[in-house]
Amino acid sequence: MTPERFHQIVEAYGADPQRWPPQERAAAQAWAGMHRQQAQAWLAEAAGLDAWLATDRLAPPDTSLQQRIVASAPARPARRATPQRRAWWWSGAAVGVGLLGGVAGALAVSFFVLTEAVPPVHESSYLTSSFGGSSADWSGE
Repeated sequence: MTPERFHQIVEAYGADPQRWPPQERAAAQAWAGMHRQQAQAWLAEAAGLDAWLATDRLAPPDTSLQQRIVASAPARPARRATPQRRAWWWSGAAVGVGLLGGVAGALAVSFFVLTEAVPPVHESSYLTSSFGGSSADWSGE
């Protein structure tokens, strides 16, 4: 702890060590114990300022001020859709879209079953993967 840092702490936080930064409190108190005269001068100056600041009291607001504040408040706005209502609407739309997709899929499957039409299968090498088998066999090389 340097004298400059001790002076900064006392000026910023006051004379009460409980208000000093916890990570520097022990070092500042140790420095003050070793340099009593200089520390006492700075602490006395800070204690005077602390006492002056403690005398400041704020009077509670009177009734007329409270009434003026309430009277000047804006009227309650019209009720709008809440996020909860919007979420309900979107969840209902998602269920509807899901049901329509299921119906469309069922119709497509039943169409292919009833007409016995099978969609063509392409065996192009760029459409296949190594997991689905390939038309080209490279194992002989």
